[in-house]
Amino acid sequence: MDSNDSEQPSSLRKLFKTANNQRHELEHPAAQSSSATYQDKLRATIGGFQQCQQLTDRLAIFSPNETEDDIASGDLQYLLINHYLGELLRQDSTTDRTTVLHQAQTAYEHYLKLLDTYDMLSNADSKLHQRYLSNRDNFSLLSTADPTARRNTKITRYKHEQELKLKLRSLAQVPLALQTDHDDDAASREIYLAEIQLCTHNTFHALDLIAQELQILALMPQTSPAPQPEEREIDYRHRNGIPNTNSNKSHDDTYSERLDPPISQLLNTSKAGPLLSKDGKPLKPFTLLDSRQRLRNGVFRPDHALPTMTIDEYLAEEKRRGGIVDGGGGPGAGPIQEGDDEDDDVEKADRETMKKREWDEYVEANPKGSGNTLNRG
Repeated sequence: MDSNDSEQPSSLRKLFKTANNQRHELEHPAAQSSSATYQDKLRATIGGFQQCQQLTDRLAIFSPNETEDDIASGDLQYLLINHYLGELLRQDSTTDRTTVLHQAQTAYEHYLKLLDTYDMLSNADSKLHQRYLSNRDNFSLLSTADPTARRNTKITRYKHEQELKLKLRSLAQVPLALQTDHDDDAASREIYLAEIQLCTHNTFHALDLIAQELQILALMPQTSPAPQPEEREIDYRHRNGIPNTNSNKSHDDTYSERLDPPISQLLNTSKAGPLLSKDGKPLKPFTLLDSRQRLRNGVFRPDHALPTMTIDEYLAEEKRRGGIVDGGGGPGAGPIQEGDDEDDDVEKADRETMKKREWDEYVEANPKGSGNTLNRG
């Protein structure tokens, strides 16, 4: 459009400035992208740029019949809205990752398409754009498998990125007091164009990363969707033995893979009929125990083996089996007389005592060395 920046709707300028300031706050090194506060600010910033894009389309600021020279200097910054949207959407971790990546990919595509419409892509970027359009799913900046060529491509792109950043910093540091109104407009235009070149460079790098991540996500196993409230209610009723009051639900709808219903349901289940279907699915709950008492006794008990009889019962059982012999002898041996046995023990002890006493008296009467006295010197 040929309108000047002063003629731009103030609402668009303010809305874009607010969203851009929020984007700079999110780029602060101290910001934690995984926190809930960061994600809330991120969604608010995305909503702000989406409003800017809607307002830009409504005002028809960009037209396919125009060229780069027809765009006012103040309008060049609005070319970056879709790029900013793509960068912000890639940081969203609250929704499905595949959906987020496709949304970011679409935003980048709109950004490149708009630049291509105004013929603002360099020759190298235009070739990359055509290569991307020909193979979106497998797009890669390193198109060759030669390690040397891949390394050279990385080095070249890194140097080019550093040159663009240095150019942008140099243009932003030019003192505004030394510039006239015409110079100020030209300097602003040059800064916007340098920023567009840097963002275009980063866009192709982001599209490369998105294609790689989408390929990895495609190889991951698909997770089953969360059950609906009706399905959760049916499963709860089935597990707790509550009859289903909804007559529209068939037996297959109330089937659950859970095999541990309440004990009361296990005990009350009839044993008639087959236990498994032809497909191997259980038709009714079952238990490996045979009685309610065994179920009850197995709930609260120590984890070690407990004794099954008392000591007296054990001795009586051993005596019955012949493990204990009365009398201590073989066949025909009579019972042992306890009184005689005790008398024999006392007499034997007395004999031993007298023998020790006589030996002590002998030792005292014959000290050591008192025997052979004839050969003393």
